[in-house]
Amino acid sequence: MFHGVMTALVTPFKQNSDKQWVVDEDAYCAHLDRQMEAGIDGFIPAGTTGEAATLTFDEHKRLIDMTVQHVNGRIPVIAGTGSNNTAESIELTQAAKKLGADAALLISPYYNKPMQEGIYQHYKAVADAVHLPQILYNVPGRTHSNISPETTARLASHPHIVGIKDATADLAHLTRTFMRCPDGFEFYSGDDATTLPFLLLGGSGVISVVSNVAPKTMKKLTASLELGDVETAKAAHFSLQNLSDAMFMQSNPIPVKAACQLLGWMDGGLRLPLTTLNHEDIQRLASVMQAFESSEEALTLA
Repeated sequence: MFHGVMTALVTPFKQNSDKQWVVDEDAYCAHLDRQMEAGIDGFIPAGTTGEAATLTFDEHKRLIDMTVQHVNGRIPVIAGTGSNNTAESIELTQAAKKLGADAALLISPYYNKPMQEGIYQHYKAVADAVHLPQILYNVPGRTHSNISPETTARLASHPHIVGIKDATADLAHLTRTFMRCPDGFEFYSGDDATTLPFLLLGGSGVISVVSNVAPKTMKKLTASLELGDVETAKAAHFSLQNLSDAMFMQSNPIPVKAACQLLGWMDGGLRLPLTTLNHEDIQRLASVMQAFESSEEALTLA
């Protein structure tokens, strides 16, 4: 249903007259344009990378609406509608459908620490309530739970649940999940650094953080692999490695927003409790970005 590189979009902020961080809609739309020009295959607004946890409901819905309207059907919009409150997740997913999103990306409930049956019932409740394609999101580093292969297989039988974003970076767990799920159920990498082996195992694409700043190279990786050009895909994979590592030197989206600011695309402002990189880490990030630009140029010329 969805494939290739789908960017987990950052949410640009700017300070208003009261020194409050508000959504910078102009910077956001300019970011969408850059991404589409680079050939990105889909957008995920208002997800973890978009700081959904500190968006108001109105801001959350506005980001989805703005993305759908700006894209105007050119590429899919998969709205972030996850919450640790099942009722809230249903409300956001209903709003995403009404606003014209092509699908929704949900997350396992965080903080509550449900057991596997609770995880299953959470996703099932949303899927039962909203007739919209939905993608599970397994990210143990944020939720402190891991969707088991058996639970994923149970959910894969639901007609509205079409795939899973797997950010475990655990290829053995991924393999066991592949083996239990039916044909047609789609897998998306949620870990930039392991995108290549993920796709080689049969993944349909990547929901990427690094593609906010390096969309062309991530697109080269996935497109080359689709054409059977493994060597070019490997070259893109290796060129992205240090940049992918840098994007997670601190909690996402702290580094990627700093990178966008270094590129002059937007203010790097974050809402508390997230805080900006210190001077030493900014210098480290800038160095990695400069080295990547050189490798990207070499890759383009190859």
